[in-house]
Amino acid sequence: MLTVIISILVFGFLIFIHEFGHYITARIFNVTIEEFSIGMGPRIVTWVSKKTNIRYSISLLPIGGFVAMPGENGEYNDENSGADDKYADDPNTFGKKPAWQRFIITSAGAAVNIIAGILAMIILTSYINIGNTEVAQFYTEEELGQSVTSNEKLELYDVILEVDGKKVKILDELSYAIMRKGNEPVDILVERNGEQIVIKDVVFPTEVAEGQDFGVMDFKVRRVEKTFGTVMRYSFRKSALIIRMCWESIYDLITGRYTIAAVSGPVGISTAIGSAARQGFMSLLYITVLISINLGVMNLLPIPALDGGRLLTIIIEMISGKKLPAKIEGIINGVGLMLLLGLSVLIMIKDVFQLIF
Repeated sequence: MLTVIISILVFGFLIFIHEFGHYITARIFNVTIEEFSIGMGPRIVTWVSKKTNIRYSISLLPIGGFVAMPGENGEYNDENSGADDKYADDPNTFGKKPAWQRFIITSAGAAVNIIAGILAMIILTSYINIGNTEVAQFYTEEELGQSVTSNEKLELYDVILEVDGKKVKILDELSYAIMRKGNEPVDILVERNGEQIVIKDVVFPTEVAEGQDFGVMDFKVRRVEKTFGTVMRYSFRKSALIIRMCWESIYDLITGRYTIAAVSGPVGISTAIGSAARQGFMSLLYITVLISINLGVMNLLPIPALDGGRLLTIIIEMISGKKLPAKIEGIINGVGLMLLLGLSVLIMIKDVFQLIF
């Protein structure tokens, strides 16, 4: 029950700030808004403002939210201004606003999620230990639970600069690079005794998760003294790394390195949230940062029914000077939504199956 409550609070907060990004920018540009809802499905609590006539709602299913703006699908743009209803002559419907305003409103939700994730990362980094990429100590086989192998070529006090051509400047970047590429021998660029040296075919231990081999970092790095400058630098680099991890995981999924078993939906994420909460507030904050930034990045994918799909049509409009016909846009978004819902159901079934068995 605690896991369910914490998960609802985390999801609810992230959905709220995402939709608030759309809402506040729409208000700034004086766009007509019908409803601002947190959650989907039947309304639990609802209230209509007498001043703005906007309905504010909390709905039953904490799996999303929306800001309902007439004209989102082009039904009240200039070409369709003769539509026979109360919004036909409203100059403030979404579709009648300039493309650059619609672009800002559409992208604002994802932007707020990413910015909130970065701000939370700054708080998190202020309280945890941070490390650089200098080899300070190799694990023992007892500590690691398997053989230590990279010490055959790496040496103490080596400062690792690149892993398989990828620059690394903080512990998180180094750990991720070894995890992603260290399942096979990799070339490592290090600074040793003031010289840069390429060490060929460094072998790391590996572990298997979800049927995929990952490299394991078998050494510790030197801790960095925390100052305002180092905290800010590390926070931004960690946040940028999460964004990169998100894009690369999509690439790995498309290319077949990861299978659908590695994808989680609300059920799987809730399980991870519960596990993090039991480890303490910092673990919970970290997974909240991960979810927030990933939510922002995923929403920017150019897929119909996501913010990124709408942004793509707006960009095409800005380049061509022509709006996509409302009927075609509605069909594209409808098909995209059905495909996303179908994928969500499959992932939910997979998560429940893994949870039970």
